[in-house]
Amino acid sequence: MNSTNISILIPIYNEEKYISECIESILKSDYNKGNMEIILIDGGSNDKTLKIINKYYKKYNFIKILHNEKKIVPVAMNIGIKEAKGEYIIRLDAHASYPTDYFSKLIYWHKDLDADNVGGIWITDVINKNTYSNAIKKILSNKFGVGSAKFRIGIENIEEVDTVPFGCYKKEAFNKYGLYDERLVRNQDIELNKRIINSGGKIYLLPNVSCTYYARENFTDLARNNFANGKWNILTAYFTKTVKSLSLRHFIPLIFVLSLILPIIFSIFIPIVWWISPISLASYLALVIIISIKLNSKETSLLYLIMGFLILHLSYGLGSLVGIFSSIVKYLKGIK
Repeated sequence: MNSTNISILIPIYNEEKYISECIESILKSDYNKGNMEIILIDGGSNDKTLKIINKYYKKYNFIKILHNEKKIVPVAMNIGIKEAKGEYIIRLDAHASYPTDYFSKLIYWHKDLDADNVGGIWITDVINKNTYSNAIKKILSNKFGVGSAKFRIGIENIEEVDTVPFGCYKKEAFNKYGLYDERLVRNQDIELNKRIINSGGKIYLLPNVSCTYYARENFTDLARNNFANGKWNILTAYFTKTVKSLSLRHFIPLIFVLSLILPIIFSIFIPIVWWISPISLASYLALVIIISIKLNSKETSLLYLIMGFLILHLSYGLGSLVGIFSSIVKYLKGIK
């Protein structure tokens, strides 16, 4: 029996470090290559990414390369969706590798569950393993580090959820629910999935489907990435005019940062409230130290785990705070 036609969309920009392993893992898939197309949408890479993928493009006629002048992911996805010939759209990321049965399982469960979107579990890993990167790997796989994101921490049974990574959609879903919101530099998948749910759709997380996602490998990149994530949580709410596109877990780091800053500001008027800040910080550090001791092993260090949690949560929370100010500025400019 022939496989269902699928279109695999991969937005890319300067992915020379990851793209070969990503494409190789797709080519090793057990899915019928005659029913598959791989569409790479490049945002103007200026490293060796295009040179690498051109080798595959010349060898395999089911690989396509498209150009994305605006560089950002939602635009890339919309370009790919409009070009796609498959009945199903599968959104992938170059920072990951995929097992041989990844696509066949996604399609099977999509049909079996009569879903609008299905996705699997992230197994977080790093390519270059050292004490820094191993600490980041553990933090991004821990509930205290990433909250209640079930696709990161794993589940035992199929669950209906609010979002999944690297979703598998029927192409007709984009006619029903709309394309990706091109205003959103980040959170575009979360917003789309929330839109599906708020319209009565069903999204399922599959415990027996997984991919390996390669995380940032140093604290600078971790901070930069999570600052942007935090900022775009707020900007997503601003652009969509609703917080329904996000979940409570997205705002916890902001609440923590505000618990450190606001008491000091308010102490100008009510001096005694400044105590809230050191109490909040001390409570947080105590919890971080306890969790880090449990996670510590020979492949990393207690210090790096503690630093990693601090950098992750503070950068995310500060990003959200900047997002608030950015939203206010955008609003004020809009009413002039």
